[in-house]
Order: sequence, then structure tokens, then C-alpha cells
Amino acid sequence: MAPIPTTPEPPEDTPQAYVGLDADSAERRARSRGWGVVRSLAPGSIITMEYLPSRINFEVDENENTVLRCWLG
Repeated sequence: MAPIPTTPEPPEDTPQAYVGLDADSAERRARSRGWGVVRSLAPGSIITMEYLPSRINFEVDENENTVLRCWLG
């Protein structure tokens, strides 16, 4: 019988801590904390809604290159 798959636990992190950082710094910080997928999006982007426990999402202001919003999955 095949083993039951387990979902990896996401890194312990605070999404709000990324708001206001420049996009490059936010991505480096996220990767150093163990996030497997870092997704940067423009405001209003159309995205898929599947939840990935190893993903962190950034909404990035295109003019200022800063993180406006951050959420997990």
C-alpha cells in the first residue's frame, strides 16, 4: 500500500512584515525563510486560487517597486 502523502508545513512567518519592503528585498527574505514559491503580482492581477502551502504572494506596486500586500498560499 502506498504511503499517505503529507502536506509540508509552511515556514513560520508574518506576511504583514513584508509590506513596505522593496520587491527584491522581500523575495530574498522570503527565500531565506524557506518559502519554496515566491509570487509577485501587479495590483488587480488575475490569479489562480489553489492553495499551495509553500507559496507566499506579494502584490507589488509597479511604480514604487514596493510590496503593498502579502498573503500565504
